[in-house]
Amino acid sequence: MSFRGKRKDGMDHASDETDGHAPPNKASKISAADGSDDSDDIVVCEISKNRRVSVRNWNGRIWVDIREFYVRDGKQLPGKKGIALSQDQWNILRDHAEEIDKALAESS
Repeated sequence: MSFRGKRKDGMDHASDETDGHAPPNKASKISAADGSDDSDDIVVCEISKNRRVSVRNWNGRIWVDIREFYVRDGKQLPGKKGIALSQDQWNILRDHAEEIDKALAESS
């Protein structure tokens, strides 16, 4: 027999472990993003109104971050759309800049 919803017998197996206390609150993603005003972020340039290139120190590593931003409550916050390149990846991309420019010129 399948149970849907609460059990009728009133027994909750999770209550044995929590002793009637509510589970700890989860940190929201927004509060983590609000702390993104780190001095480790260097905005190199703004590509457009909502896109920027920055260099940041995150988890002890340096990243070149190309990302869209959105505004919430008057603050600009990083969005999901973007890419963070490690120094090695950035060096590879930079070394191929001329080839990319040639491909763009041929496509135009």
